[in-house]
This record gives sequence, structure tokens and C-alpha cells, in this order.
Amino acid sequence: MMNYREAIQFLYELRLFGLRFGLENTRHLAALAGQPQDKLRFIHVAGTNGKGSTCAMLENIYRAAGLRVGLFTSPHLVSFAERIQVNREWIAPEDVARLVDEMKKATVFSGSGEVCPTFFEAVTVLALKYFVEQQCDLVIWETGLGGRLDATNIVTPLASVIANVQLDHQQWLGNTLPEIAREKAGIIKDAVPVITATEDAGALQMIAETARQHRAPLHVVTPSDAQKTDRYEIALAGEHQRMNAAVALKTVQILDGQIPVPEPALRCGLKETQWAGRCQIIQRGDGQTVLLDGAHNPAGAQSLAGAWQHQFAGRKGALILGIMRDKDGGAICKILAPLARKIFLASVGSERSADPRLLVDHCRGANPAAPITVCRNLAEAFARAGAESFVVVTGSLYFVGEALEWLGAAPPSRERSLNDYGPVPVGASSVRAAAVNAAENEAHLSKAKAGLLFSNSVDLGVGSH
Repeated sequence: MMNYREAIQFLYELRLFGLRFGLENTRHLAALAGQPQDKLRFIHVAGTNGKGSTCAMLENIYRAAGLRVGLFTSPHLVSFAERIQVNREWIAPEDVARLVDEMKKATVFSGSGEVCPTFFEAVTVLALKYFVEQQCDLVIWETGLGGRLDATNIVTPLASVIANVQLDHQQWLGNTLPEIAREKAGIIKDAVPVITATEDAGALQMIAETARQHRAPLHVVTPSDAQKTDRYEIALAGEHQRMNAAVALKTVQILDGQIPVPEPALRCGLKETQWAGRCQIIQRGDGQTVLLDGAHNPAGAQSLAGAWQHQFAGRKGALILGIMRDKDGGAICKILAPLARKIFLASVGSERSADPRLLVDHCRGANPAAPITVCRNLAEAFARAGAESFVVVTGSLYFVGEALEWLGAAPPSRERSLNDYGPVPVGASSVRAAAVNAAENEAHLSKAKAGLLFSNSVDLGVGSH
């Protein structure tokens, strides 16, 4: 049987097959695995922004109510194992190795010639098998990209949640909000209730029409619903989390007849939700405050800007920004640069990184007074921002994962490259690197399961860089 190192190497090699839309492969893999999706109950969550936070809140609420809850999310910040959790315990290395080994034997890689899965297709079915083995009462099931043709869409859930619809991934999902909404509305199933906080009229119309075609009751969460959450203490920072909490509460309310949740569990769930990399505060031993947020599109940047102004009113600290080249870097700079006293533009440790030099003019146009420094990487940016008492790191979840490692708030991993989608030529050197990285990461996974990565606010004392 494979060990963890070999399993991660195998998953890394699946990146050769790139990003594929369609359900045929995933359904075939699920059939080979015994149709695990038919043995589980799901809440299927899509949306441009906030779906991860909404998933975390739902998981915490139902776990507080006494259920055994599976959680499937992507991308991972540091370790592959983050993607698959049961009661917030990461999947163990030996389970990853065993399940990947079983899948490999059932696919073309063992000579059957039947199916060549992508990384995400394989991981989706691997997660389903694991959740069945773990006898989960409920699975909070996040889409990867879009919804209609996403590998996660082979399930029939108890509820379909579309957190919101904003501009992102236009090259795959469409250039307008209604077009993107059409893809996300693809998770709607016959007679299954739909919950959404989508505000754009055209996008909401598309969701409503799809729900009507499927005879699916539609429940729209409004800003007034978000305001009503003020009677709850919400652990996740930022006013935008009020809307995510309202979506979670509405979902729980609609499913109360099937899965009752007492009020104390609701309160406990929202109060204790942990979700790393989303307005996460880290206090360093030298007194520096670092705010980490994975905002990677204009809408996410707007939410971060609101949190920055509300939670840190009057603090114009340093902005460390790293963005992927397929994102709207200009718009993100326009939103965030005016809030900063100094700006450090860095490359993300990914083949998809934008060239930080291309962001200089955008930042200078938005904030002519702020000094702008281009850095080779995150480490250089932190070194140059060392004298700043308040630092904001944002632009990409991948970049935030780097920051968590560099700050010592997460165990070292190097498995972030598994997040890079698209066809990638994998040479012998990169495969060997993946195997070495996996071996290093395996030693840290047990610590990570209950470690700092889950904390919304971390005091690192003197142990960080």
C-alpha cells in the first residue's frame, strides 16, 4: 500500500489532467467506490465569496448540536488534509494514503483504462468515501468552482446554498453576474430548498428561475436579516460575516424539521466558529499586529476594506499584497491601497502569481502618497515592513497560507502547489519535490489538527520570525 508521501505524489501528478468541467468522470469514480454520496446527507454550498465562512459556521452549529459533521472545502491554506475534516479533525495521513491507493487501483493508473480523473475529481470521491467510513450524520459540502459542472454536484443535498454571486473566475463562469449565477444555480435540485444572499437583480432572477424550474423553494436572505444577527456573538471578524451568519441561520431554520438545532447550539456554534485566513488577527512577539485575509477579488477586497476601517479605525498600516495573475489586480489595488500608509507588492509562491511590478501603477493611482516597494517574495515584504506596528496581508488565499507558515502560526507544509489548477507539465524534479514535501508535512499533521491554524486570533509570543 502507498504511504502518505506516495499518495501526495500521485495527487500532484493528477494536475497533468488540469481543470475539467463535467460530472461524467466523478460519477464514474463514485460508482467504482460504491456510490458513497447516496449514503450521506449534505448541505451543498456555492458562492463567489463567503462560502467557506458559511460552511464553517454551519459545521460548528451542527457539531454543537451533537452531530458528527464532515466538512469538505477548498482550497487548502497549508496542508492538503485541511480539505477533508470530521468534527474539525483533519483526515489522517494514513487514511489519505489508503484511500488514494484504493482509488489508484480502480483507475487507468493501474491499467483498467477506464477513467483519468483530475486532482479535484479524485479528491471529491476520496472525501465521500472517508465521510461514509466516518459515519458522518451530515456533510457540509463546498463547491470547488461554479457549481453546475463542478465535481461536487453529484450529490442531492438537504439544502442548496448560494452565498452570493460576484465577479470572479470569469474565464470559466461567464463575464456577467447572471451568467455566473447560472453556473452556481446548477447545484439546485428538484424540490430541494435554496438559500441565497445574492443581491444583484439579474443574478437573483437567474437563481429564482432555476429554482422555479426545479420546484425548489427559494429563500432570499436580505441585509435586514443580517442586521437581526446582532443578538448573536459571531466569532469571525468583519461586518460581512453578519450576512454569512444570516445565511447559515436561515439554512438551519429551514432544515429544522429534519435536523433540529436548539437555540444554545446556534449561539455556541456562531460564537466559537474558527476559520483561518479570513480577517484573522495574529499578534507577534515584537508587538506587531498582522491581519490576514484571503480577499482575491474586488468584492472580497470591499469586505476586507470594511473590516479594516471598522475594526482598525484610523490605523493606516502597511499593506502586503500578493495576487494571482488571473484576478482583477487593478480593482483590488484601487480598493485597498488608499487604506495603507506603505505598500509592499510581492510575488505569490505559485506559478499563477501576478508580476507585482504590474500592480505598481494601480496602487500609485489609488494612493499617490504611499511609498510602494516591489518585493521578490513574502519574506522580503515582511522584512521591509518590520518597523510597522500594523500589517495587512492579502490578495490570495495561497498568499495567506504562505504568511501563516512564515509567521509560525501553522506547521510548515509546501503542499500549496496542489491548489494550482490547469494542465501542468510535471517533470521528475517537481514530482520528487512533491514527495519530499509530503514527507516533511506528515510529521506536522498531528500537531496541525488541533493547532493554531484554526484560531481567528493568535498570540505568537516570541516564537515567530
